[in-house]
Amino acid sequence: MANLVVDIGNTALKAAWTDRVTLGKTFRYQGEKMSEFILSLVSRDKPDVMVIASSREISDKDERKFMERCRVLVIMDPKHSEVAERNGLPSYLAPDRAASVMASRYLFRKKGCTLFDFGTTLTIDFLDAEGNYSGGNISLGCRTRFKALNRYSRSLPLADASSEACETGHDILSSIESGVIEGIIFEIEGYLRRYPDNINVFTGGDAIYFAKRMKNSIFVVCNLVLMGLALTAEDYV
Repeated sequence: MANLVVDIGNTALKAAWTDRVTLGKTFRYQGEKMSEFILSLVSRDKPDVMVIASSREISDKDERKFMERCRVLVIMDPKHSEVAERNGLPSYLAPDRAASVMASRYLFRKKGCTLFDFGTTLTIDFLDAEGNYSGGNISLGCRTRFKALNRYSRSLPLADASSEACETGHDILSSIESGVIEGIIFEIEGYLRRYPDNINVFTGGDAIYFAKRMKNSIFVVCNLVLMGLALTAEDYV
């Protein structure tokens, strides 16, 4: 029987049916009725194990509903840190970051890794060659930076990343765009210089956008979090 893994982030939900660590069809939902969307995925087929990782706490009511639709329910949220702790990770680590670390351990055995997750936030996490988690940082994500400039200034318009971003702006919009994009690139390059022997892994919504702009060798794994959740599901099969 297949498993179902679900990642509820700050702005959207991603889910996939899995066979061991192989991801099948993936789903994306952005809206207010995330619990109803998850239940719609299991309305016909009942998964063996369902793993739900969420940046927000899953309510007891929703937990009971999900539990009725699978053999084993695994919750990873701010009040459920058992999976992270069992994998030698600190309890404060967000579920999606914990899943990314577990997936990177699996994909890049005996290699030090620097993990960049480009989403609402830009998170950077570090693994040594033995797979030990050695800490991480949190910064503003790309579009969050654009929104912050627009919101907290009186005169700057809302800009966005384009495929033809220049190194230097020549008007207000291009100056905002180049400032944000080049700022993130400089930030990334600083980490790459600090850990030159590490495998560099990009994931998240803007991973490909920034990978194309890097001179270093980059591994882009778009569904790194879901892969980590699939590995977690296998522990309960």
